[in-house]
Amino acid sequence: MPQPETLRTQPTTIAAASPRVTAIDLLRALTMVLMIFVNDLWSLTNIPAWLEHVPANVDGIGLADTVFPAFLFIVGMSLPHAINARRKKGDTTITLVGHVVSRSIALLVMGVFLVNGESINEAATGIQRGGWNSLACLSFILIWNVYPKTVSNWVVNAGKAVGILVLVGMAFLYRGGDETLTRFETHWWGILGLIGWSYLAAALVTVFAHNRLPVLVLAWIGFALLSMADQAGLVPAAIHFIPGAISGGTLVGLTMGGVVISTLFQRYREQGANQRMTLVFVLISAGLLGLALYTRQFWGLSKLGATPAWLFLCSAFTLLAFTALYWLTDVGGKANWFALIKPAGTDTLLCYLLPYFAYALMSFLDVELPEAILTGGVGLLKSLLFAVLCAWMTGLLNGLGVRLKL
Repeated sequence: MPQPETLRTQPTTIAAASPRVTAIDLLRALTMVLMIFVNDLWSLTNIPAWLEHVPANVDGIGLADTVFPAFLFIVGMSLPHAINARRKKGDTTITLVGHVVSRSIALLVMGVFLVNGESINEAATGIQRGGWNSLACLSFILIWNVYPKTVSNWVVNAGKAVGILVLVGMAFLYRGGDETLTRFETHWWGILGLIGWSYLAAALVTVFAHNRLPVLVLAWIGFALLSMADQAGLVPAAIHFIPGAISGGTLVGLTMGGVVISTLFQRYREQGANQRMTLVFVLISAGLLGLALYTRQFWGLSKLGATPAWLFLCSAFTLLAFTALYWLTDVGGKANWFALIKPAGTDTLLCYLLPYFAYALMSFLDVELPEAILTGGVGLLKSLLFAVLCAWMTGLLNGLGVRLKL
């Protein structure tokens, strides 16, 4: 990602005074709605294959394979704004590091609990999968909810304590597997856990970079090279103790790409240079597409393989989507077009958890939808409406005092 010579490269805190970027929130909202949509495709039949995940060891990607990397990129885009805002409020570097670590741990905890739900032995544990997921998500809400100021401290503390105790009890009671029972453990980190590891690495780099663009660009290059080295089998065994989400390079590379773009964006925005910014972003996207084409011949294009081509291609797609959305909303004033799904961008975690409750409720009530609305285009419309409903419900719950913040 090139650095225009006209931009300042000295440490700066200009972003601290920058207003909130509507396009980032709305891009996050669109991505979350799309994530819920593609996650619901399992319930459908007779739908286009290009919408779904491409199987492992297949060179290619479907629409579903572009959603998670887009979200990681957006996580990176939010980082400079969030860190600069906290610095403006007086947070020291040590305080920021503590905040980053605590958020990462929270995401890892949530990821592991939901992953264990995927392989739960319902009979041995004494709870159905839907009940497990619902209890876990309800506990997450109790622990990390931003309670209204009208709620007394003892209620807040009691809610958090109940949430923690429930999770501890669930972990103790858990049994997984079929023939051979397993205890509660890390099978893999889950989507939330992978986000947690990627966030941890990218956020720490961002904290210590202090808005120095060359440092951020070098970090992005470093993780991109690490992605290639990992695919080539050149990563030393000595660092295999580092979680693969970090040592593999690809996932953190996606997040660091968002950090770099957000930092560039802040500077162009301060200058009022929207047209120049757009030109640079288009050129960067073209360069990323070129890198995707070049590296694909060596390691293929695969989400499950976390290949460099997937990193570069999805970064380009997300950057172009952000640029278009910025012109439409922040410049063009059309943010109201997305009012219905906006809560999915401002309370994304709550929106992500809502489908777990919906699936559990359907299972508990033994509800089976008619085949007619689970097939083809009608089924796709059903999944899209379900995703939009989750976004709308997020806004409704926010109004009732349920709002998650790590």
